[in-house]
Amino acid sequence: MIALEAAGSGSLRLPGANASAGAGVAGAPLRVLLVHNRYQQAGGEDAVVADEMRMLQKNGVHVELYERHNGQVATISPARLAAGTVWSTRTTADLEGIIGRFRPDLIHAHNTFPLISPSLYYGAASHHIPVVQTLHNFRLFCAQAMFMRDGAVCEDCLGKLPWRGVLRRCYRGSTAQSAVLVAMLGAHRSLGTYRRRVTRYIALNRFCRDKFIEAGLPAERVVVKPNFVDLPAPDAAGPRGGALFVGRLSPEKGIGVLADAARLLPDADVEVIGDGPEESRLHGLPGVRLAGRQAPAQIYERMRGAACLVLPSIWYENFPRVLVEAFACGLPVIASRLGAMAELIEDGVSGLLFTPADARDFADKLAWAQAHPEQMRRMGEAAREVYLRNYTSRANFAQLSAIYRDALTHNSPSKA
Repeated sequence: MIALEAAGSGSLRLPGANASAGAGVAGAPLRVLLVHNRYQQAGGEDAVVADEMRMLQKNGVHVELYERHNGQVATISPARLAAGTVWSTRTTADLEGIIGRFRPDLIHAHNTFPLISPSLYYGAASHHIPVVQTLHNFRLFCAQAMFMRDGAVCEDCLGKLPWRGVLRRCYRGSTAQSAVLVAMLGAHRSLGTYRRRVTRYIALNRFCRDKFIEAGLPAERVVVKPNFVDLPAPDAAGPRGGALFVGRLSPEKGIGVLADAARLLPDADVEVIGDGPEESRLHGLPGVRLAGRQAPAQIYERMRGAACLVLPSIWYENFPRVLVEAFACGLPVIASRLGAMAELIEDGVSGLLFTPADARDFADKLAWAQAHPEQMRRMGEAAREVYLRNYTSRANFAQLSAIYRDALTHNSPSKA
C-alpha cells in the first residue's frame, strides 16, 4: 500500500516505492506533473492552476508544469486541430520526454481541451502513473460546457452523448467545431477513457460531483475539493457600502438580470468591475458604475470596502473563485439560488439567495441589504469564518494531499 508522509516541514514524501515507472526512492519528496491547456483569455481556471502550483511548491512538492496555450490554435490547420483534439501525438511525445527526465509520481491535469487531448491519460497509463483530473466545468458532458442554452439551464445531454450540441451549434456557434468536440467525447467514451484512465476526478463541490456521477462517471472516482485563495483579514472596523460585481460581462453571468434589477431600484449603488460583450446593457443605468478591468490588488481593496458582492449568474457555476475571494475579504454574497451557489452560500448567514433570473427578487434582496448594513456586516464576518475553515491554502493542501494519497494507493496497471 502506498501512502504519503508529511515531513516536519510539511512537505509530502514517499515512504516506499511508487507504482509508477518514475517512482522516487523512499523518503523522497513527491513529484507532481501539472498539466493545463491555457485559455486565450486568462480567467479563474488559469489562476487556480498557478495558485495550486505555488501551494505545492511551498509545501515541498517537486512540481513541473506542462502547458499549452490556445493562442496556438490559429497556427494549426482545421484538419490537424480536429485530429489533435481527439488524440494529440505531440502530447504523447512531449509526455515521454517529461516522464523520462522529471520522473513524476503523479500527474494532475486541469484543462486538456483542445490541444493536449485525452491522449495524456494513455501516456500516463503506459508508465503506470496515476492521473488526477480537476473538472472545472461540464465539458465532458456538454458541448457548451455550462449546461446552458438560450439563456437558461439545459440538461438535454446529461448522461447522453451530446450529439444535440452539433445540431444546435453549442460550441462557439459552429457546427464543425461542435462536431469535433462531440466526436472526441464519443470516441473516448467508447474507449472507456473517462471511466478507466483517470484515477481520481476532483469536483469543486457536492452539487457538481452529483452532476458528474449522474452523467456517468464512476462515483468512487469522484472526490470533492474546492478552490482556495490566501488573503489577509480585512479591517473589521472599516466603512462598507454599496454592492460590487466582479467578473466577465457575459450572458451566463446574469448581466441582464443585474441591469433589470438596477432599473427597479431608485437608489441602486452597484460598482461593476470587468468587461465583456454584455457591457452595453449596463451603460447609462442610474446607480451603476462601470469600473472596467482592474488588477487583483484593486479588486481586493474594493471588496474590503463594499457591503456585498452580487452573483446573479444564470448557469450552475462550478465554483466561482470570486465568491471565495469575497468571503476572504469579509464580504457577504447575494447570489442566485442555483447550482453550486446555493450550496456555498448559507442564506441569511453568509449572504442572501434569490430566485434565479428573477430581477424583482434580486432587487428586493439588494434593497434589504442596503437597509440593513449591520446585518450584512455580521454576514460578512460569518463569511470570513467560512473562508478560514474551508478555503485557505492550508486547508486545501491537506485535502489535496489526501486525494494524491488515495490516487497513489489505488493506482495499478489493471485499473489504469
